[in-house]
Amino acid sequence: MTPKRPYIVRAFHEWIEDNDLTPYLMIDATYDDVVAPLEYAQDGRLVLAASYQATHNLQIHNDAISFAARFGGISQDVWIPMAALMAIYAKEDPEHGAFFDPAEYADQQSPKTDTENQPTSKGSTLRVLD
Repeated sequence: MTPKRPYIVRAFHEWIEDNDLTPYLMIDATYDDVVAPLEYAQDGRLVLAASYQATHNLQIHNDAISFAARFGGISQDVWIPMAALMAIYAKEDPEHGAFFDPAEYADQQSPKTDTENQPTSKGSTLRVLD
């Protein structure tokens, strides 16, 4: 099955915007394929505003989030692999968001083995806060 994360991110992003709040993305800045202003990262995490007002051409695809934004007055392209996304939440109230289990993409980043097709007893990979 495909990961749920991109679908949840799109839904939360729309809900946050519809409620006139500011969507923030928390990213694992140590993830190899992240293209973002990593000089703003703290403790291996990067938090970016992802509102339509703060970004240009925001796209939330199944494999990544991409947009252009200004950082320190300089326009930069941002590309965030979905596996590097740790959370989406409202700036004004961080308890309104979704924080993701990093293990959700673990199987997709490693070579496939025979045991990957067997059912597992993993718990939920999503924590929703109200």
